[in-house]
Amino acid sequence: MDLLTRDASRYRTYFPGLKIVARSTPRDGLAPLTKGTLDAQPPPAHMGGAAPTRFQMNHHRLLLLSFTIVAPVLIGCEATGDTDSVPPSPEPGVYLSGASAGTGSSSGLDGGSDADDGEIPPSCQATGPGLTDCGSEGQSCCTNLLVDGGTYHRTYAYGDAGPTGRADLAKISSFRLDKYDVTVGRFRQFVNAVMPNSDGGVPLGWTPPKDSGRHRYLNGGLGLVNSASELVDGGPITYESGWVTTHDNEIAPTNANLSCENTATWTDTPGSQENFPINCVNWYEAYAFCIWDKAFLPSEAEWEYAAAGGSEQREYPWGTTTPGTACPGTGCEYAIYDCYYPNGTGECTGLANIAPVGTATRGKGEWGQLDLDGNVFQWTLDWYATYVDPCTDCAYLTQPTGKHYRVMRGTDDGAAHDSLLPASRYLTEDYTRVGQTGFRCARTP
Repeated sequence: MDLLTRDASRYRTYFPGLKIVARSTPRDGLAPLTKGTLDAQPPPAHMGGAAPTRFQMNHHRLLLLSFTIVAPVLIGCEATGDTDSVPPSPEPGVYLSGASAGTGSSSGLDGGSDADDGEIPPSCQATGPGLTDCGSEGQSCCTNLLVDGGTYHRTYAYGDAGPTGRADLAKISSFRLDKYDVTVGRFRQFVNAVMPNSDGGVPLGWTPPKDSGRHRYLNGGLGLVNSASELVDGGPITYESGWVTTHDNEIAPTNANLSCENTATWTDTPGSQENFPINCVNWYEAYAFCIWDKAFLPSEAEWEYAAAGGSEQREYPWGTTTPGTACPGTGCEYAIYDCYYPNGTGECTGLANIAPVGTATRGKGEWGQLDLDGNVFQWTLDWYATYVDPCTDCAYLTQPTGKHYRVMRGTDDGAAHDSLLPASRYLTEDYTRVGQTGFRCARTP
């Protein structure tokens, strides 16, 4: 199958290590992506026949269409979702919900269910830009909203009659998900805690406690089920291990690292970008931030569930309305995509194409979250692997042999509209830093 590309000016992201995957039903001659397909793919030629040792940002630009092969992974980004309904108004933001019954509460150092009921997350305990002025409502940037649990299919396509080709059933318990991506202002509070003395100072001022960051309200305190353990016949089921102390070595949010390219939103001192989504953050720093903020990274299944509207299996997080191109207007009201922000030209110029969090006010998901697609990709907890069935509060938590990729969800400010799809999967190495990747945190219901 031919590699499909579009004018490089329409999309400024080329990831040598990034793969885009959405398993689908056959369409236009594309076979479904199966569990054997990925394992059979050869290593990419530009990496010398071996997996990359480190993600490198390449300033060539490549637009990936709906069905594109980028070695070694088959791409099938199909439209997903099924509702024209206007998303309901979100409930009032709750800063942080505490431990569920029976799990207890502690000092909150462990994140998630150990946080005290109603406590304001550390990243929003101060006031100011990027902390208390997010979205059109000018509300707390730590606002988080309840996502009601249920079941949905992790794999589906979308056609004229709605969602089709449903597969990979998953059951998700209720959880809270931040309304906004983590802002520069919030991340600055974390940097001040991690490196209180100097940029890049050693030792770090704070590191996550061992085993922290688990979904402690699930499975009697054990957390998410490790999907990888369910593949071992007769083997024991394992659960989240939480933070591993060797991860400490990967926490380095220095000014230099957070300014990884010309689209970096970070500034060495507070400035006009405090309410922009933080980018240039690796997976470890995203995970550590959420733990420090008394939360945890959402699993891939949780993130998609929120974006798909649960069992509604939406085409876009907000429904079925295809976003337009005018900005101001529908080109930036549903999602920040295809470089239509800020002026509707579709020209990708760099940082100017990234918007403050919550700018796309009509892009609310079923439970009120914004920017679930567009602006920046978002880290999730999982290693990349083919789905394991069934999935009940699961995540893939064992590193696949010879593979080094974590899952990202959502899309960035340069993505085409046919990439704004809840079922699409993206992956890259966990220590990478690029200006297209941010994150948000999940919390105890």
